[in-house]
Amino acid sequence: MRAWAAPFRSVPLLAALAACAPIPVEQAERVCLRDAELAQAPRGEVALGVGSGGGGSRLGGSVDLEISSDYIMQRDPSDVFNRCVVNRSGQMPTRVLADQPGWRG
Repeated sequence: MRAWAAPFRSVPLLAALAACAPIPVEQAERVCLRDAELAQAPRGEVALGVGSGGGGSRLGGSVDLEISSDYIMQRDPSDVFNRCVVNRSGQMPTRVLADQPGWRG
């Protein structure tokens, strides 16, 4: 191996370690709000459309459904939120889920 390449061998390792580093608790609360929402109810979207051209009409559509394992296991969204924040930041949330901006529980 060339001498100039040696420092670059550790770059992937450093990137992996940085991904595991705790994030600020406020940032973790924003990120974990989605986990709590998915624990409360599945999220989905349905799209339908009609198009014409080429001598006929076409009907198209799509369905997008997102279900979390926390919802399937009937876990309490507050517990999911607290666990997520602790796992990401290493700290308890600064306020309970019901007091989080954007929570529609």
